[in-house]
Amino acid sequence: MATRTSVPGPAPRAVAAGRYAQAVRFTVLLVIAVVFLLPMYMLLVTGFKPFSEATADQAWLLPQTWTVDNWITVWGELSPALWNSVRVVVPSSIISAVLGSLNGYVLAKWRFPYADLVFTLFLFGMFIPYQAVMIPLQQMLVSANLMGGVFPLVLAHVVYGIPICTLIFRNFYAAIPDGIVEAGRVDGAGILRTYAWIILPVSAPAFAVTLIWQFTSAWNDFLFAVFLTGPSSWPVTVQLNNIAGSGSAAVPYNEQMAGALLASLPTLVIYLLLGRYFMRGLMAGALKG
Repeated sequence: MATRTSVPGPAPRAVAAGRYAQAVRFTVLLVIAVVFLLPMYMLLVTGFKPFSEATADQAWLLPQTWTVDNWITVWGELSPALWNSVRVVVPSSIISAVLGSLNGYVLAKWRFPYADLVFTLFLFGMFIPYQAVMIPLQQMLVSANLMGGVFPLVLAHVVYGIPICTLIFRNFYAAIPDGIVEAGRVDGAGILRTYAWIILPVSAPAFAVTLIWQFTSAWNDFLFAVFLTGPSSWPVTVQLNNIAGSGSAAVPYNEQMAGALLASLPTLVIYLLLGRYFMRGLMAGALKG
């Protein structure tokens, strides 16, 4: 008669050590989350406070009198600038992502002489600070009579976005098997048809990364916006800076907090909705390249 053999389970000490390590990790992550969320808490509660409660000694306290007057006031001041920001970030994000996709495709799958040198030059553009090109760029746009609207700002963000978009797409496309591209060539597909029918359908993760990256970068820009646009075309970052209470001795912190949270809300929503795709695409480009 066959005897049964029992499979030994994990030792009690090992189970306890695993639970302890898990508790430590959870505690550390919870502390980090609380530290990062504290500024959001202060923005939110101060935005609902009247001016008399927006003081340093009551910064962490809940409002005694809840009011939405601050939000109504800053919305009236920021709504035109919010629309200007949308007019900037949407075209600049889409154009730079499309151009980066085409560049990455050519550099990864249609090799040509000195392709590595061209790619290095693209990457060099990532490390040029805004301050280094600000005055020459402004003089060039003034000479071309293009200053004053949102177009200079869109152009600046497209140009500065192409290097990072090219890097992301090039690394992502490098993981696609060359045999698929070669099969398309054998079937008579040219460079554009191969891109449209083979490469583009699998590019969603890379597009998610570049669009979120460019959206955030263009939305949060302040330096280009100050130099390249006029008062009627100021984006939300510049207009938010003007809500400083310069006409009075007391600074309306309650309005500033409400305005800061309102200005950051679009990027916050983008990350909440598309954050998982951003991380997936970023890791795919990093590991596959």
